[in-house]
Amino acid sequence: MKITISFQHLEHTPSLDERIKEKTTKLSKYMEGKTHAKWNCYVEDHEHYAEIDLVGPGCEFHATAKSENLYKSIDLVLHKLEKQIQKKNAKRKNKIHRSKGERPEILDVEAAWLDYDEENFKDVG
Repeated sequence: MKITISFQHLEHTPSLDERIKEKTTKLSKYMEGKTHAKWNCYVEDHEHYAEIDLVGPGCEFHATAKSENLYKSIDLVLHKLEKQIQKKNAKRKNKIHRSKGERPEILDVEAAWLDYDEENFKDVG
């Protein structure tokens, strides 16, 4: 997983870097293949914002959170992102399971042709 972090109107500290990298690597259990996480942290009107764009094969997620503390904003944004990923994975699983039971099965082949009206169909040949 590739992680890009940018700070605006904030001081870049190693502890923030470590916190973001540690939390982001936990997302890899939900994602398969090459993924890229792009973080943007900034301060606006005395509120600390954290944004993340997570791009992977066949999916793209975005989440934003704000609070009075940047560490809390990071936790909130990751919580939002995990919910999005879990929801998408649940939908994909349900779609797989639903498609198995939707195939019509004809038990009696001759009964299936009882409604066939030859007058409505003309020979193409």
